Amino acid sequence: MVNTPKLKAVKNGPMLNAYPDSIGGSLKGMVEFIQYPQLKDAFESFYILPSLFNTDLDRGFSVIDYELNEMFASLKDLEELKEAGLGFKFDFILNHASVLSKQFQDLLKNGEVSKYKDFFINWNQFWEGHGEMTPEGYIEPNAGLIKEMFFRKPGLPILMVRMPDGKEVPYWNTFYQEVKYERVDAQDLMKTFDIQYASAEAVANLVNSAVHAGKRPAEIDFGKFTEYKENIIELLESRRKYLGQMDLNIKSPLVWDFYADTLKKLAGYGAEIVRLDAFAYAPKEPGEKNFLNDPGTWQLLDRVREMADEHDVMLLPEIHSKYEEKIHEKIAEKGYLTYDFFLPGLIIDAFERNTNEKLLVWIGDIERKGIQTVNMLGSHDGIPLLDLKGLLSDEEIESLIKTVVGRGGYVKDLHGQKTMYYQVNATYFSALGEDEQKLLLARTIQLFMPGKPQIWYLDLFVGKNNYEAVEKAGSGGHKEINRTNLGLEQVQENLQKEVVLEQLELIRFRNTCPAFGYGAKLTVLESEPHILKLQWENGSCKAILKGNLKEYSYTIQTENC
Repeated sequence: MVNTPKLKAVKNGPMLNAYPDSIGGSLKGMVEFIQYPQLKDAFESFYILPSLFNTDLDRGFSVIDYELNEMFASLKDLEELKEAGLGFKFDFILNHASVLSKQFQDLLKNGEVSKYKDFFINWNQFWEGHGEMTPEGYIEPNAGLIKEMFFRKPGLPILMVRMPDGKEVPYWNTFYQEVKYERVDAQDLMKTFDIQYASAEAVANLVNSAVHAGKRPAEIDFGKFTEYKENIIELLESRRKYLGQMDLNIKSPLVWDFYADTLKKLAGYGAEIVRLDAFAYAPKEPGEKNFLNDPGTWQLLDRVREMADEHDVMLLPEIHSKYEEKIHEKIAEKGYLTYDFFLPGLIIDAFERNTNEKLLVWIGDIERKGIQTVNMLGSHDGIPLLDLKGLLSDEEIESLIKTVVGRGGYVKDLHGQKTMYYQVNATYFSALGEDEQKLLLARTIQLFMPGKPQIWYLDLFVGKNNYEAVEKAGSGGHKEINRTNLGLEQVQENLQKEVVLEQLELIRFRNTCPAFGYGAKLTVLESEPHILKLQWENGSCKAILKGNLKEYSYTIQTENC
């Protein structure tokens, strides 16, 4: 019989969520913000998104290393936030690291003699004996061995990496990649091979135009300069640069040393909770699923938990999956915290259909199955939709999508597959039709839900969809709709608004009322379908919410508190 570790009691007070530069341009601004009198006793902890660290892409989720980002944060800032009473939640990305990490850069420099040659997944070594070599130099796996695999982008998840000897080696690359070629000028070409200046200048212009248009060196039409083609291609390829996230080889002892060192570092910064990002992609075997591989995923998590336990750090594995798949239940059964990605959509659905029906189903699940959650309304990502399948019908999900898109949201389908709903990108306030009463009721319901409430800073300040930021970010910039940075002057202005002050009062109530303390009991009180009535009881202290899903109003009563 397997003994599943029991999840220790979670500090379940409200948790602020922001980037380090979301307020005041740096963590120093957040230190000032959290000390405003309006914030007194409101938050117990702070989830700081990973641009806190030395990162390059995806606003922090491509980590070079876990040193603090000197542009945004210092150890002094973290100490001052701890002194203000905040514990921390940080991200740790298990599946991948940036191409700019010291490990990958060492591989580029030293090739086969690199200390880190097995730190990343050599595609051809992984698939050796399980496919056919292609003329391009990578193995095409046998079709039957990849039928269960989930690739996030078209084609195979490969980045062809040039070694110091000029050899091209494919490495596993699940997420983003970009190959860059430097501009050349006439003098570059003259130093490299025998060519006159006028010809060199013409060739440089031709090459730079083609590369700027997105062509790879081998695709360039050199016309009358064909005699220089091989030399120029070699020059360009030898100076090739990369951006992206490279998958780690969890069979390498050095990767596990890296995991241990990182958890120690995060704990040293003051981590109480560590969110494990992209963990489900890390275990890989030929012929097996490469997403939530069973038992590989659970073996990985158990081993990481042993390391985390040494530092008294709780793990929060992050995964989006459908309710009907019950993966959230399995994570909870294994003794981990889990995200409540269902709540944001369920509240909007409850408001649109004026019924507590699906909310009560989910609350019943949480209580009956002992699921410990971190919940939210908005976040740095969109409003999850894929997750609701099996809890809402397809028709109800489609209606929800139309509602939020009709209020200015952007649909993000699952990796381009139009029939698989993923999320809608919008601020939560805009998703609610920019109705302050709805936002206040939504916040109150969140705070009365089981679990630890996570508060996205822009929701607190009733942020609206930022279309200018989306346009400025260009292709793939849809998430910027909900990531608007605020100056301290803007924050001070917003702190004069009743809707902001009322939210803070509700958050403070949740953080300080004994009814929500350790050992508290939740009871769903009988009510009409358009009323949600929840009671928290701890000793003789009771807190009772009555939320009206038609009128978008609420009352809170306390007894013996």
